[in-house]
Amino acid sequence: MDIALFIDSLLKILQPDVLLMVFAGALGGITLGALPGLTATMGVALLVPFTFGLHMDASMGMLLGIYCGAMYGGSISAILVRTPGTPAAAATLLDGYPLGQRGEGSRALSMSLAASFGGGLIGCIIMTFLSPQVSTFALKFSTAEYFALAIFGLSIIISISGQSVIKGIMAGLFGLMLCTIGSDPISGFPRFIFGRMDLYEGPPFIPTLIGLFAVSEIFAGVEKIATTQKIQEKVTQILPSMADLKRCLPTIIKGGTIGSFIGSVPGAGGDIAAFVSYGEAKRSSKTPEKFGTGMIEGVAAAESANNGCTGGAMIPLLSLGVPGDSVTAILLGAFIIHGLQPGPLLYKDNIDIVYQVFAAMLVANVAMFIIGAIGVRFFAKIISVDKTILLPVILVLSLVGSYSMRNSFFDIYLTIGFGVVGYLLQRYGFPLSPILLALILGPMAESNLRRTLVISGGDPWIIFTKPIAVVLLILAVLSLVISLINQRRVAKRLRENMAADEQQ
Repeated sequence: MDIALFIDSLLKILQPDVLLMVFAGALGGITLGALPGLTATMGVALLVPFTFGLHMDASMGMLLGIYCGAMYGGSISAILVRTPGTPAAAATLLDGYPLGQRGEGSRALSMSLAASFGGGLIGCIIMTFLSPQVSTFALKFSTAEYFALAIFGLSIIISISGQSVIKGIMAGLFGLMLCTIGSDPISGFPRFIFGRMDLYEGPPFIPTLIGLFAVSEIFAGVEKIATTQKIQEKVTQILPSMADLKRCLPTIIKGGTIGSFIGSVPGAGGDIAAFVSYGEAKRSSKTPEKFGTGMIEGVAAAESANNGCTGGAMIPLLSLGVPGDSVTAILLGAFIIHGLQPGPLLYKDNIDIVYQVFAAMLVANVAMFIIGAIGVRFFAKIISVDKTILLPVILVLSLVGSYSMRNSFFDIYLTIGFGVVGYLLQRYGFPLSPILLALILGPMAESNLRRTLVISGGDPWIIFTKPIAVVLLILAVLSLVISLINQRRVAKRLRENMAADEQQ
C-alpha cells in the first residue's frame, strides 16, 4: 500500500465540498434505509442522477455515503417497529426488537451504530489491503461453491428456531416451499403461479418480508392494544456503554470479517452475511438460549456483518469489474458514466482513483457514525409514541413500501396476506426467522444445484470434488450438530429450572 498516495486521496475527500456530499449521502442513506421497502439499492439508484453534475470525488463520496448510511439505517426500523428497512437488517430485529420492547431501544440503536461502524471499518481495511488476494479467492466460486454456501447458511435454521426445533424446521420448509413459486431457474417454465404473472419471479421479497414481520406485528399489536402498557423509552446513551462494547467487541470483529469475505463473493449479500454471523455468535455464546430474547450480541453480530459487506462487495467491483451485490452493480454503472472503468486495469492505469475510493469509503463510515450518533436520541423516541397513532403510521409506511417496489397493488394484497400468515404462525408458536432465511437462500441453493447438475450431466458427486464446497458442507454439518447439542443443553437447563421452581 502506498501510504503517501492514500493520505493524498484522503485529503481530497476531506475538501469541504466533497465532505458535504459525503455527509449528505450518509444522511439520505440512513433516511431511506430506515423506511420500509426503500432499500440501499433503491436509494443509490434514485440519487445517481444527482451526481451527474458533480466531479468524480464528490459523486463518489455521495454514492458511498448513501451505501454505508442505508446499511445502518435499515436497523433503525428493525429495532423500533420490527420492520427491517433493508433485507440486510432482517437478522437485526431478532434481538433488537425485544430490546426495544424492554425499553432499551437506545441501547440497541447505539450498539447497532457502533457495530455498523466497526464492521464497516473492518470492511474498509480488508478492501484497502487485501483487494487483489480476496478477489482471486472469490473467482474460485462456481455453482457448486454457491450451492454449498447456501446450504451452510440454511444450516443455522436450528439456531434461530427458538424453543421448538420441530416448529423451526417446519417454518423453514414452508419458506422453501414458497421458493418453488415462480419460473423454473433453468427452463423458465412457470410453477404454481396460478395464472398470475405478478408471481412469475416468485413472491416479491420486500412485500413478503414486510408482511411477515411488520404487518403481522401490527395485527398482534391491535389485539393487545387495550392491555399493552406504553413503553417509556428513556434515552440514556448515544454511544454503547464500555461494558456493552467490551462484551461485544469480539463479536463485532468476527462479524465484520465474516461480512467482508461473504460480501466479496459476487451474488452473496449483507442479508446472508448477517444471518451467518448471527448463527456463529449464537453458536459460540455461553448462553445461546437467550438469543432472540434481547441479547445485545445478536444486534452486534448482524450489524457488523452487513456493514462489513459494504467494503467486501467493493473488492470484486474494483479488482474484476464484477459487482458484489445489487448496490455495487448500480455503482458500476455510475463509475462508467463518470468515465471510470472498474476492472483489472484500474489498478494499473488509475491507481489514484482506487485510493480515492478507499478514502471515500472510510470517510463515509465516519459520516454515518456521526449522523447516527446525533440521531439516536430522536430515533429512540419513536417507540414511546402511543400505539393508537404508531400502528396506523407503520401500516401505511409498510403498504407504501410494498407498493413502491413494483408500483403494483398486487404487492399490497400479498403483504396483507403474509401479515395474516405471520400473525397466525406466531400465535401458534412458529418462528418467522427460518421462513425469512429460506426465502433468501432457497433460490440460491436451487438454481446453483440445478446448474451444477446440468454441467456434470446429472452427477451430484461433482460437488464433492470442489475443496471450497466440501469445506462449506463440513461447516454446515458442524453447525447443525453444535446447534442440536446447544438446543438439548438449553432444554435440559429449562427442565432443571422448572423442577427447582416446583420444589420451592
